[in-house]
Amino acid sequence: MVEAVRSGEGQRSVAKQFQVSLGQVQWWVKRSKGSELDAVDWASRTHRPRETHRTSQELEALVLRMRRDLKERSALGEYGDEAIYRELKSRRLQSGLSVRTIARILLRCGALDGRRRIRRPPPPLGWYLPDVAGKRAEIDLVDAIEDLVIEGGTSVDVLACVSLHGGLPGAWPGPTLTTKRTLEALLGHWKAFGLPTYAQFDNDPRFTGGHRYTGVLGRVMQMCLSLRVTPVFAPPYESGFQASIESLNARWQAKVWQRFHHDQQGYCVAALPDTRTHTDVGW
Repeated sequence: MVEAVRSGEGQRSVAKQFQVSLGQVQWWVKRSKGSELDAVDWASRTHRPRETHRTSQELEALVLRMRRDLKERSALGEYGDEAIYRELKSRRLQSGLSVRTIARILLRCGALDGRRRIRRPPPPLGWYLPDVAGKRAEIDLVDAIEDLVIEGGTSVDVLACVSLHGGLPGAWPGPTLTTKRTLEALLGHWKAFGLPTYAQFDNDPRFTGGHRYTGVLGRVMQMCLSLRVTPVFAPPYESGFQASIESLNARWQAKVWQRFHHDQQGYCVAALPDTRTHTDVGW
């Protein structure tokens, strides 16, 4: 490479010819500058420093011994790097050790009580339903946003829905959310975009039906079963099952509800950034 550069070829073309980086060609040219090619030492050189400043084994043993002593007799139960530093300093045994050096000694010797947190991958979406987890089926998550107030005191409830894998959202604001409104919104949504295999709800009576009598299904559940959509109920106080719909709820309130202001009540259509979302308000 150096011979080719010295013969007049450009460094970039030489790098391309020998399939190496431009920096490598420049490094060898600089290393051989001012010398004949036969006199250049072409052997690889190690990047290891010629002289190291690692703490001696005697000082390392002293730090470890001091840690054991502090662990057994420290009144405050402190035997970390700062406690060892203070103890060495009080005994005039510091020998130039800093807190950071003591911490490196403890880490190098494995003298640490703490353990690094093991981060495991999260379970797949819909892990509690095998066909949903395997992306062979879709599930719509349904929830309600309650007690939003328009300027002037008008209360608004929102029925929200989002598909787990496809991310198809829907939001229907209006007056007090009722079972009838829920039925109409879900029927229109599924008629436009197709039926999911599952529909997931929380334990809201508007979705499950009344709890007064056992063995009685609510109208929303009856509609799902008549359409061969299997209803699924999220366990109470388990936010992970409803994470996707709760994220949509927060996004809808931030991007639609708090963003747009209308001087008069009437009919408006607002859309989320997802193009397939429809949000209708009419009263």
